[in-house]
Amino acid sequence: MDYNGIEFLDGTSDDFPQVLVGDPYGLIAIGGNLKVSTLIKAYRQGLFPWFEDWSPIMWYSPPMRCIISNGNFKASKSLKQKINRKLFSVTADRDFANVLNRCATVEREDQNGTWIDERMASAYVSLHQAGYAHSIEVWSDGELAGGLYGVSLGRAFFGESMFHQKKDASKVALYYLCNWLDSLGFSFVDAQIPTPHLLTLGGIEISRADYLKLLHQAMAYPDFTGSWTNAFNSYYDK
Repeated sequence: MDYNGIEFLDGTSDDFPQVLVGDPYGLIAIGGNLKVSTLIKAYRQGLFPWFEDWSPIMWYSPPMRCIISNGNFKASKSLKQKINRKLFSVTADRDFANVLNRCATVEREDQNGTWIDERMASAYVSLHQAGYAHSIEVWSDGELAGGLYGVSLGRAFFGESMFHQKKDASKVALYYLCNWLDSLGFSFVDAQIPTPHLLTLGGIEISRADYLKLLHQAMAYPDFTGSWTNAFNSYYDK
């Protein structure tokens, strides 16, 4: 059922609209489910879930999207110095559940509570177990200092959330992720909603129409599924 451009889905449906209209904020559909197959279909069509713990599942495709395209991550001079001094060690898929939990519970400015509720956490753990969701962990003295997680399909990585408990640790995670994905020929990292912070790191704003064109091209390639741990370590250990 469609109402003012927003599709209402029953709990078993993954029948997302082919033409994305939605409201001015990019809300495209309400309802459905968070099964692995549904999430994969949503990402391939340019949608992602985003909702509060008290609300039904909501699916968004913002009218303006933020991406970091291949080779365009911008590291500040101070960040490069930290990376070169090897103040942190960085891994992939070593502690996905912990990264997700930290993203859900870390205190953030101008934000009360979290949008990563039990439904979302369970869904992304299932995506990780299926080989599609991945984490980057940043360690300091054996403790998790920061990280991020997201979803990999084709030659696109869809960033979901990041956190830091030591200054710049999340930026280090994003630097290592982008550098590695660049080497694999990935087209872009989807950072979803444009923010001033992301724009300083090399993010650019593009329209939904342009995003969907890039997404279509990226989805033409095979998925890089399974654990990233060994491949990531091998790349950075060489």
